[in-house]
Order: sequence, then C-alpha cells, then structure tokens
Amino acid sequence: MDALVSVLKSHPGSTVLVFALVFRLIHRLLQRLPVPKVVKQNDHTWKWRNLSVSMVHSLLTGTWAVTCVVVWPETLSNLHSYYTSLSYLLVCVSTGYFVQDAGDIILTGHARASWEFLIHHSLVISCFMYSLYTKLYVGGAVIALFVEVNSVTLHLRLLLKLANAQSSPMYQMNKYINIFTYITFRLSTQFYLTWYIVHNYTWLDNGSFFLASMIAMNIMILIYFYRLLRADFFPQSWRSVRPNGTHNNNSKKFLTD
Repeated sequence: MDALVSVLKSHPGSTVLVFALVFRLIHRLLQRLPVPKVVKQNDHTWKWRNLSVSMVHSLLTGTWAVTCVVVWPETLSNLHSYYTSLSYLLVCVSTGYFVQDAGDIILTGHARASWEFLIHHSLVISCFMYSLYTKLYVGGAVIALFVEVNSVTLHLRLLLKLANAQSSPMYQMNKYINIFTYITFRLSTQFYLTWYIVHNYTWLDNGSFFLASMIAMNIMILIYFYRLLRADFFPQSWRSVRPNGTHNNNSKKFLTD
C-alpha cells in the first residue's frame, strides 16, 4: 500500500483524473439498473442516476473516513500534518468523484440550475487538491469527509422523493435519522474544522484561504439545514413544493423538496 501511495503522491493530478474515470465507469454501470417509472415520467432520470453515483461515493468515503480516525486517532488532533497512506488515498478517491460529478453537471447542461452544487464542488476540489500536492491538511480533508455519513441519508431522502415515496415508513424513519446525522456528522464536523483553523490560525499554512472556504461552506450548510427542517417538518409553509412533492426546478438540488 505504501509503495502504491508513494507513486500516487508523485502524480496527484493524474491520480485524481483516474479516479474520476472510475466514478464515470460506475455511472455507466448504474445506468443498466432499472429506474422507477415515476422517475422516467417526471423526467428525473438524470437526477436519479447522478444521485445513485453520489450514494456510492458517500457510502464508500464516509465509512472510510470514520475508519481512518478510529484506527489512527491522531488524525483528529493534528489536521495540519498527520496522515497515513490510506488517508491520502481516500482524499484522492473523493477528489476524483467531485471532479467527475462537476463534469457530469456541466456536460449534461445542468450547470445553471445546479450552480450551488458547482460552488460547493469548486471549494472542495481546490482544498483537496492543495492537500494532495502539498501533503498538508490531509487529516483535515479526512475529517471533512465525515459529512458523507450524513450524505447517505440525504441521498436516500432525495431518491425516495423522486420515487414519490414520501409517505412510506422508510422515508418517515429516514427523515429523523437524517436530522441526527446532519447535526452529528455535518454541522459538528464543520464546527470542529472551523474551530481548529481559528484556534491555530497564526501558524497554519494559508490559513486565510481555508478559513474563507470554511465560512462559505458553513453558510451553505446552515441554509440547507433550514431548508431541510422546513421541507420535512414544516411543509405547509414551504410554497415551492408541488402537490406531488417534487421541486419546481429539475436541477440536482442539494436538498430538493
């Protein structure tokens, strides 16, 4: 493993492109799976397949990130310079996914409708690529991927809504689990990363860049959290929802209602 990662470290850009192609292959393979009829009828096939790839990424990297911290707890306390071969590989894999997903959004003509997603992906890719090239903040990138645990329930929520299964027991159970994971793995993770940067700002490399990126993402996730609460727990006041529970926009919204 160490020998493989040492090669990857020498060519981080090429490595990310390889993993982007791997996720593109996964996208192609998932196209062979059947799509619910209601998804086809509402012209949400692209969104369904795009979310399916996102689900694969979240299941993989969320579990991987938590495992890295459990096995190597020093990752949690030294976000700046500590990392392992598996941690570095994780960041390579995840960056490849974000590159692939951004490309998928742009090349399929959904860039204008999914501009929020592209801003998020740009911030993540720039931070992760900095870590891969400088070998700094790899631990921070691993901690940041804790949010993918919550992304699993977020993606499941959207897939169920696309299938018009909002009244199903699975959706009702998932919406509570989703709130729990949002607070535990997304809000708490962002709070810890922001606190770490502010607390160590005076000596961190390019601290201003990472602090600005964190503030931007913090604003985004708080807005998304507000949308999520209103959509799932106060739907009567959420006017942008159609009677069938889908959003007026066909874009891949982070929290499509």
